[in-house]
Amino acid sequence: MTNRPQHPQKAQQQTWPGNIQEMQPKADHGETTYKGSGRLKGKTAVITGGDSGIGRAVAIAYAREGADVVISYLDEHDDAKDTASLVEEAGQRALLIAGDVTEAEHCRHIVAQTAAQFGKIDIVVNNAAYQMTRQSLDEISDDEFDRTMKTNLYAMFYICKAAVPHMPSGGSIINTASINADQPKPKLLAYSATKAAIVNFSGGLAALLAEKGIRANAVAPGPIWTPLIPATMPPEQVESFGSEVPLQRMGQPAELAAAYVMLASDEASYISGATIAVTGGVAVI
Repeated sequence: MTNRPQHPQKAQQQTWPGNIQEMQPKADHGETTYKGSGRLKGKTAVITGGDSGIGRAVAIAYAREGADVVISYLDEHDDAKDTASLVEEAGQRALLIAGDVTEAEHCRHIVAQTAAQFGKIDIVVNNAAYQMTRQSLDEISDDEFDRTMKTNLYAMFYICKAAVPHMPSGGSIINTASINADQPKPKLLAYSATKAAIVNFSGGLAALLAEKGIRANAVAPGPIWTPLIPATMPPEQVESFGSEVPLQRMGQPAELAAAYVMLASDEASYISGATIAVTGGVAVI
């Protein structure tokens, strides 16, 4: 779309995990543009990292498609409350659950709270992620590597395992992978490794859950403008973020929403084990 912000953007940096308010330009999550058509009416969705970025765009889209939404987030309370307000403005129920998904017990708590309040879980979106830009292997501490694995991989496993008993036939699990799964970036070594594992996990999970009628897929975004970018990359890298793809710009979270809606909907009943690339023109094989 020609009205999307073009490269370059302002060099900037935030303290991790970042927030929406400080981003320049402001990210587009579909607040004023996404229009639903009842494709998820009556469904309940759990979204980790649902306060901002891709998760926020998915929460808005799901609510406007008729789903109640559970927003799991770390501690970005203002962003989370704002996202919940948008869900409620769409006429749907929103449940906010703060906490660290690296902890297995908290992941089980998310699922238990959802099941208690809504009675079922139709859609799980494992979207929470952690990354840090590092110039060399020596710069990656054991603790940082551990946090990356636990946020991006372990949490996905914990939540899927807890959620499946509450998911009816026709349920959908959608895991956020990355273009880096196919084209790993050396300065995002640990993050890229987790994204490759997410693609593999999603494919195996699709086969494992097929007899239950539950589908599992992944979405592989390219460079998307979320708080994670200014919070984990040096300012000069933020300035050129997205310029390397054929469309020569970063994508907006709103541009991911359609893929997540499609995979969650009953119209995708024969799509399982797939990875949907939303990369600004970069082929993911």
